[in-house]
Amino acid sequence: MTTATMQSDVAAMAQTAVSMRALAHRTYGPPEVLRVTEVARPAPAKGEVVLQVRAAGLDRAAWHLVTGRPYLLRLVFGLSAPKNPVAGREVAGVVVAVGEGVTRLRVGDEVFGIGEGTFAELARAKADKLAKKPAALSFEAAAVSGISGLTALDALEAAKVQPGERVLIVGASGGVGSFAVQLARAMGLHVTAVCSGAKAGLVRTLGAEQVIDYSQADFTARAEQFDVILDVGGRTPVAKLRRVLAPSGRLVFVGGEGGDSLSGGMTRQLGTLFLAPFTRQRFVTLLASESHVDLERLAVFLANGSVAPVVERVVGLAQVAEAMNDLARGAVRGKVAVVP
Repeated sequence: MTTATMQSDVAAMAQTAVSMRALAHRTYGPPEVLRVTEVARPAPAKGEVVLQVRAAGLDRAAWHLVTGRPYLLRLVFGLSAPKNPVAGREVAGVVVAVGEGVTRLRVGDEVFGIGEGTFAELARAKADKLAKKPAALSFEAAAVSGISGLTALDALEAAKVQPGERVLIVGASGGVGSFAVQLARAMGLHVTAVCSGAKAGLVRTLGAEQVIDYSQADFTARAEQFDVILDVGGRTPVAKLRRVLAPSGRLVFVGGEGGDSLSGGMTRQLGTLFLAPFTRQRFVTLLASESHVDLERLAVFLANGSVAPVVERVVGLAQVAEAMNDLARGAVRGKVAVVP
């Protein structure tokens, strides 16, 4: 059977299916609220496509959207219950249906990027949030790159990094951090990474020149200063980060954990608004892009092998809650891929 015939068969099945398996939650709560269930098959709206999901990525945002925390998220995603009960956003798969106005993608294309409700057999996605998957890249590796890889790329570009600069990556062993270390090295930066001692070996293999075990040493007490700090979902007080930031250095906040239940870790970022006029140091709160243009730039790094996604494990829908709990407590190295 040819590839074209297989893709045609997939498209036909997707069009005739009435329902599909998905991982859904009707209420906010701990990951245990997730249930494997049957839901209606999605149809593409204008500017959208439907994918046969070959793999999805588990990222920290998935935990936030399932738990509904911090509570400010609910203003966008549903006050008392999630507007979209099917979890997951990172995705890689095959286009099986195309909505009105979509010309860049067609049925049969293998793509990766960002969708809606990707912990399912089929998922909708805006066409402009998808890029062609590099041919040599597995669906699992592509799936975990859509948000985490793109966030890392956006963070480094927001810092306006230059070859030869010194960058400190806090949280270097996680989803975004593992991409950031590799991208920084590919851009010619000198990388110092902060992570747990148990994950130091992994981070060194990704290209970090120095690795600091935060449980053994206070990385903010070092005499060395850095041109750029990427604080990936960190909890370190801004005053301490500024000690190791060069006088004209750039501090990029990539997400935020901890803090109160209302706003989460965003309190630190908001506080820098008052500091900014009085210092040459620059503070950037990252709003990651979800554009196919940026995904295509990320795909170049993925295709040439300078960035290799770290997939710690591949799980089915029924194992997502356990993996999500592991992610929340920092027990995941790199990323988890989900195969429906």
